[in-house]
Amino acid sequence: MKFFVALSLLMISVSACSMSEKGKIVPAIVPQSQKTPQVKVVRPNNIIGAVEPIYMLPMKSAFLARVDTGATTSSIDVQNLKYFERDGEPWVAFKIVNANSDEEYEFEKPIVKKVKIKRVEQKEKRPKVLMDVKFGSQKMKVEFTLAEREKFEYQALIGRNILTGRYIVDTAIENTLK
Repeated sequence: MKFFVALSLLMISVSACSMSEKGKIVPAIVPQSQKTPQVKVVRPNNIIGAVEPIYMLPMKSAFLARVDTGATTSSIDVQNLKYFERDGEPWVAFKIVNANSDEEYEFEKPIVKKVKIKRVEQKEKRPKVLMDVKFGSQKMKVEFTLAEREKFEYQALIGRNILTGRYIVDTAIENTLK
């Protein structure tokens, strides 16, 4: 009796399966030729990554910038920083050179204020100026501290003065903006 029960179970399981072309037993209920559907991830426009392009207007080529939610103010690498006075007010002249495209532009800007920057090895004072930028689809006038950032991997640092109220940062992604 046990033999017939075992034989019946074996026949049921064999009949539930079909033989594939290579002789392997494949369950009959699983389609053999269906492809896995492609899933497109749709992300809201305000979610950006850890590294994004920014345009320092009127320059035509973008800089790759590190997005730093811990920085209050954004910062840009400059060259030939010179202080001078215009109409009794403090100004700076400086040059920005895009390391990727070699595009250069010379700026003259009034100093909004000087800020203390705390770094691990030292404290320094940097001038802060208003810059016209394009970040994503938005053009804005925002404050940037000017620094000689040649030791850093990215020429610009995007701080909370650009991010707050506009963007959410996902550090697992990069280059989401055009």
